[in-house]
Amino acid sequence: MTAHASPWDEDYRRRGDLWGGAPAPLPDLPPGAAVLELGCGNGKTLAALIRRPWNVTAADISPHAVALARRHPGTAAASLTVADIRCLPFSRGTFDAVFLVHIIGHLPGPGRQAAASEVCRVLRPGGSAFFRGFSVEDMRAGKGEETEPQTFRRGDGITTHYFTEAEAAELFAPLVPVSVRTHRWQMRVRGRDLPRAEVEATFHKTV
Repeated sequence: MTAHASPWDEDYRRRGDLWGGAPAPLPDLPPGAAVLELGCGNGKTLAALIRRPWNVTAADISPHAVALARRHPGTAAASLTVADIRCLPFSRGTFDAVFLVHIIGHLPGPGRQAAASEVCRVLRPGGSAFFRGFSVEDMRAGKGEETEPQTFRRGDGITTHYFTEAEAAELFAPLVPVSVRTHRWQMRVRGRDLPRAEVEATFHKTV
């Protein structure tokens, strides 16, 4: 995944903590649940996960991101690793829940398919996957060089795919979609309110 990792790793090396603020609300999971966060970055969501009574594993393709995530208080209780989302170093049926927050959209089409297949593989029957990816309604959709349909590369070399609800649901088949919705809000930029939008989805593994 070198072509996709390099811009992110360089960004984390130069700028440090890229993501801050409050993470999205977390679902209710039972104590002791085995939880995997893919694309943990500098630990924004991880910091919330480790406060829950869960067994947390986190992975990112960027060594610099993983090093930054390790600095959060409490991460000693979690397992952090550098890993490629398309080929995860975990056995089949290891996790009760997998979190993918704005990570799978940074892969090209075949990579998104491979990553979704890996999520299905590492989930236990009865487990859930929690997905967030930018929507085709987002203000940044269409900006940059289009490398695939609804996939754009910005000047920093980072590529982002923008999802429809139907596409997100189809990507994770054979997982069963429990909920798929578009979350919309406004961001004020230079005195203008611009549309932000992301697809949020929860999927369940039945067998």
